[in-house]
Amino acid sequence: MQAYTGFAQVYDIFMDNVPYDEWTNYLVGLLKEYGLHSGLVLELGCGTGSITRRLAAKGFDMIGVDISEEMLEIAREIEYNRDFDCSEDFIEGNELPERSNILYLQQDMREFELYGTVSAVVSICDSMNYITSEEDLLKVFQLVNNYLDGGGIFIFDMNTVYKYKDILGDNTIAENREDCSFIWDNYYYEDKMINEYDVTIFVKVDEEVEDEVEADKKEALNEGHEKNKDSSVSLYEKYEELHYQKAYTIDTVIRLIEKAGMEFVTVYDAFTHNPPDEKSERVYFVAREKHQENKLYI
Repeated sequence: MQAYTGFAQVYDIFMDNVPYDEWTNYLVGLLKEYGLHSGLVLELGCGTGSITRRLAAKGFDMIGVDISEEMLEIAREIEYNRDFDCSEDFIEGNELPERSNILYLQQDMREFELYGTVSAVVSICDSMNYITSEEDLLKVFQLVNNYLDGGGIFIFDMNTVYKYKDILGDNTIAENREDCSFIWDNYYYEDKMINEYDVTIFVKVDEEVEDEVEADKKEALNEGHEKNKDSSVSLYEKYEELHYQKAYTIDTVIRLIEKAGMEFVTVYDAFTHNPPDEKSERVYFVAREKHQENKLYI
């Protein structure tokens, strides 16, 4: 797994088209459907905490785990400043909740550790696709099973083989914003069922640096290069990152859930209660902790 580094500082800007409120409502609906209305919830691959904060606003006690310290720094800063990025109508009364004291931990989900068990584990935004081998995915599932309360629920989403092969594969996504831009090249290797993301990010430098450069430029122009005297300069820092995600068949995921000792409950076409079809791009899995002989239940 590779952590987001340079991309972390602009991640939320480029993800502002994701309907996080709707995703959270769907997730909360599933949790309640399977008996969880409150309690301690762990989110794996929490990133900058967009879902974590929303679940906290819904009344859950949250732990967020992510491998990227840069992403967690942003999550902690938002939490500290109580800058909850929920829509105005998301929280009843249009008022932000008191600071929720979310616990953020920098850990690799393949070897995460907690001090005790949790009522539920969730993982959203295809974080599980970053686990690029069946062996490692099994480790994650085994750890989840170990840290769930008796009968606890595990809900996670995944991008499908169809999405990687027919939607993302060998395509380029690019966005240009006022202060940043990115180019996202996708390459899907069908034999390994791996999708490679080559991400190039350009982030505008702060105004003080720009002012210094502008002053140097004007000084040079005043020495005899008058024709471009009124032009302006904008400077951007460039970051390059390489990420990999793996496509898994639904049957493979179910097999690994059961091999990890959990009960497979169901799988849905994302944001519905319908079974997946051949053109489902994202699916949600629901699994449940099963009694383990060597596990201490309190």
